[in-house]
Amino acid sequence: MKSPKSIPIPILKPSQFDDYLFAGWKAPISGFYERFHVSRIEDYKNHLTLPLLPHRRSVCFFIFLTQGTVIRSKGLTNYEITPGHFFFLAADQITSLEYVSPDAEGFYCHFLPEIFNRSAIKIDFEKDFPFFQLTGEPLLKVSDNERFLQLLRILENENYTNREERFGLIPLYLHTLFSELKHQMEPAGQKVKNASALLTQRYKNALSEFIYEKKTVAEFADYLAVTPNHLHKCVKASTGKSAHSLLDDMRILEAKVLLKQTDLTIGEIAFKIGRFEPSDFSRFFKANTGMTPSKYRLSE
Repeated sequence: MKSPKSIPIPILKPSQFDDYLFAGWKAPISGFYERFHVSRIEDYKNHLTLPLLPHRRSVCFFIFLTQGTVIRSKGLTNYEITPGHFFFLAADQITSLEYVSPDAEGFYCHFLPEIFNRSAIKIDFEKDFPFFQLTGEPLLKVSDNERFLQLLRILENENYTNREERFGLIPLYLHTLFSELKHQMEPAGQKVKNASALLTQRYKNALSEFIYEKKTVAEFADYLAVTPNHLHKCVKASTGKSAHSLLDDMRILEAKVLLKQTDLTIGEIAFKIGRFEPSDFSRFFKANTGMTPSKYRLSE
């Protein structure tokens, strides 16, 4: 029997995360759905179950907004997406959906990275397109909306034409869109961050990447080549929270995903996220969420 530490974290395929997104409603889809999909936000927003629980997906995805506001998360950070902005997320990263305004319009698109393996263009996402990196800035502003809208409409048409013999064109259009974005993109966040904010973001990234390997703030500080005291001061200055509080936040986020996406026992989850005793983990989870792990697992 595998130890809980060695059990891989499952990720939801598109057909599975529909159950997270919608309360009984099924979106119209093509035969490409598990590999590629694009749709208008205005066509499905009224069917969403909000807030959407934290989860991991098997696909990369992006949102482009032309109207309204959407709030999505990447790990511990929430991002407000407004018109003229893209939001990108690579596969296997925790995300949730907090808010979609009634007037929101734009495009949602997901795809398997593997679709590029069969095209004439080979893509290394982390090297070629930094907005898909774990440490990359996911929220980007563009200056020429119409150029991207043209490409998104072409992709939308290919999606609903649903012809397998044309599927090879889809990665080519996506590559064009991403390449255009590299020429136009402007980071949507604060352009100049101080040293405390930069270290805090590096800490958040490290929490997302190493939450199962490193168990203490001191271990993360050592990885970041700073003292625990310096890390705490920077995190406190940037977020108002302690470094230990952010570590706890990440553990809670991971625990929520494990409770909803795995059949691991509560004792196995307790060990996996922090080598807790089950009773200590239950108290820790309830103190931070207001409900026991068992109740959260059963909640809608």
